Amino acid sequence: MLRRRRRSVRLLAAGTAVVVVGGGAVAYGLYRHLDGNIASADISGQLGTDRPAEETGGAENILVIGSDSRDGLGTQYGAGLTTAQSDTMLLVHLSADRQWASAVSIPRDSWVSIPSCTGSDGTTTTPRTGKINEAFALGSAHGGTASGAACSTKTVEAATGVRVDHFVVVDFTGFKAMTTALGGVPVCTTEPVVDPDADLDLPAGEHLLEGEQALGFVRTRHAIGDGSDLGRIGRQQQFLASMARTAESELTDPAALYGFLEAATSSITTDSGLGSLTALGSLAQSVSSLDPAHLQFFTVPNHPRGDVVKRDRANVLWSQPAAGTLFSDLEHDVDPTTPSAAPAAPAPSPASSASAGTAPTATAAPAPVTTGADTACTPT
Repeated sequence: MLRRRRRSVRLLAAGTAVVVVGGGAVAYGLYRHLDGNIASADISGQLGTDRPAEETGGAENILVIGSDSRDGLGTQYGAGLTTAQSDTMLLVHLSADRQWASAVSIPRDSWVSIPSCTGSDGTTTTPRTGKINEAFALGSAHGGTASGAACSTKTVEAATGVRVDHFVVVDFTGFKAMTTALGGVPVCTTEPVVDPDADLDLPAGEHLLEGEQALGFVRTRHAIGDGSDLGRIGRQQQFLASMARTAESELTDPAALYGFLEAATSSITTDSGLGSLTALGSLAQSVSSLDPAHLQFFTVPNHPRGDVVKRDRANVLWSQPAAGTLFSDLEHDVDPTTPSAAPAAPAPSPASSASAGTAPTATAAPAPVTTGADTACTPT
């Protein structure tokens, strides 16, 4: 959505696109079809009243959740998996003036306090501590995707102090469909990627990934780098940055645009505030003048939980004060990359390189890297 004005309008004015595809009546029918694809739910009643204060001035925070639900996929991604967890989680902050944005990746292995959640079926869970991705599983077990998003929202708000205004959930099938609709997303692997479980066998070099290969690339952990979730986060950020650039350059004709909108609208579940093409278009129009170079990716600063609980080698704790500073900046609509931001704020992860060879260092502070630059593929 964070594109320049001329492309933002083209991407989101679905009515205009379908008018070119067919006559007025057909166009209206196609628009209604796309609008009807979007699943949405009002979760305000499940969030309660004990929430962070709303940001003033028009800044907005959107929780983007990648669900690992296997519904309708059989045993393709593992057998006996009956719950849906948040495979990926990003907190996206849009500044009030819409001149910058930050996307903060929250490690799925973050050890946090999960508050009591109430599902749409009326079931109330018991507060507990655990991995942050368990919140989505707890909620979805008692009301499906929207209840999973509600419990994730409560957990993120409690852990960060930042109010979440909207949510968007995308599942495996939706992610594959969108990459296919784009004709593939270019990535550079600086080393071979071989993961039989993900059906990946990529030599070092440039690749155009879509569908199953694209999903396998962003989900693989043990085939690249140190095998950690943090390494996977870096690759996901790089892939998303490349995907955004691909969408900007490829969706230039009505047929391609409609195909992508069909895949995207069929793939997402949102809160009621974003549950229509009109609402999504209005949000995107508000950021249409944002320079893509001013969208930065971060990873929550963290350290192994094993530093505190020796037997735990799987989870992470958020590093303080760096994590608190980052979320305080977002809470107060302060760009974490500006000199005026508190010095403990972490620098962005290197999302612009679209390279699979480097895992992010959560507490490092290199010079900011923007998502607007392309880097030549230089395999080792």
